[in-house]
Order: sequence, then C-alpha cells, then structure tokens
Amino acid sequence: MDLASLIYLGVTFGLFVIFALIVIRTYSKKRKDTGEIAKFRMLDDD
Repeated sequence: MDLASLIYLGVTFGLFVIFALIVIRTYSKKRKDTGEIAKFRMLDDD
C-alpha cells in the first residue's frame, strides 16, 4: 500500500468514528430527556 491509500483509509476510518460518536450522543438517554423537554415546551406554547 502506498501513502495515498493509507491516508484515504485513515480519513475514512476517522469519519466513521465521528459518525459513530454523533449517533451515540444523539441516542443517549440523557440527551433524549433534554430533547423531549424542548418538544413538550413547544407544544405547550400552541
């Protein structure tokens, strides 16, 4: 493998890790509770 292939694999793996972290943070229980509070607040305003 040459240097360009290694850089490509490194960038691809890095983007996958970032995506996985975003998914984990989005679907964590703590974040879900705070998101639900904002949703119900908007519904109460109507």
